[in-house]
Amino acid sequence: MAIRSGPVPSPDRNTGSSNMKTIHTIADLRTALKQTRLSGQKIALVPTMGNLHQGHIKLVETARRQADTVVASIFVNPLQFGANEDLDSYPRTLASDQEKLMAAGCDLLFAPGVSEVYPEGQDNQTLVEVPGLSDLHCGASRPGHFRGVTTVVCKLFNIVQPDLAVFGLKDYQQVAVIRKMVRDLCIPVDIVGVPTERAGSGLALSSRNGYLSADELATAPLLQQTLQQTADAVRNGATDFSALEQQAQQQLEAGGFQRDYYRILCRDSLQPPEAGDVRPLVILAAARLGPARLIDNLEI
Repeated sequence: MAIRSGPVPSPDRNTGSSNMKTIHTIADLRTALKQTRLSGQKIALVPTMGNLHQGHIKLVETARRQADTVVASIFVNPLQFGANEDLDSYPRTLASDQEKLMAAGCDLLFAPGVSEVYPEGQDNQTLVEVPGLSDLHCGASRPGHFRGVTTVVCKLFNIVQPDLAVFGLKDYQQVAVIRKMVRDLCIPVDIVGVPTERAGSGLALSSRNGYLSADELATAPLLQQTLQQTADAVRNGATDFSALEQQAQQQLEAGGFQRDYYRILCRDSLQPPEAGDVRPLVILAAARLGPARLIDNLEI
């Protein structure tokens, strides 16, 4: 199974339909895709929770270059929200999302309700969990979050049966968890990771940026700036990663962030490197700024 990162241009693909169809039920979606599948066309899935920004559109455009038919999903998944998180307030902007997806060349939008995805209720839903990896970093801060993610993504893979699925690498750990799930469960879907789309300030685009005030938006780029400073230190030979992590945390807190985690890790395992470890590294960071929990990362 091929697992790629970033777009692979394919000029023989079409540019999508200007008449995107929005579908709300699993049965209707399967009917809509039946002929596409029988004709041997390549299907791509872009799972989202809506409130789309340019980062999401980049995922759709990547899918458009690699597949004949692009399916986007919009579903605010209650299983991945904790008890005190922003499920009720999470922005729902279906009409504007439809316009953006159509302009990007999406063919089908799957926008189910909660009862369609969890017909027997969330408490009676079979759960899919990736052990170990799901408990680290964001998983430690948000217990049960990745179990909710992998459960709904596995369901979407079974509903759509795509050839490939496209995810943004801003959610670096999420992509790693989904890749492991696909490998472990032998799901025949290629996972394509797309680099983070950023504002001119360097801030990673996120639906939750909308929670930030003007002052907080001015502060938010400090997260990416701190990642860059840590990466520069490592490239210049710094090896005391614990000291670098602590220094970064202090810098973020001095700038107005509340601490969550800041880690220098091996990319393949998302575990701390050992002395003399030469595997490629990634810095993962999460911190709260006002009402928003922001995440970002940087590969070294």
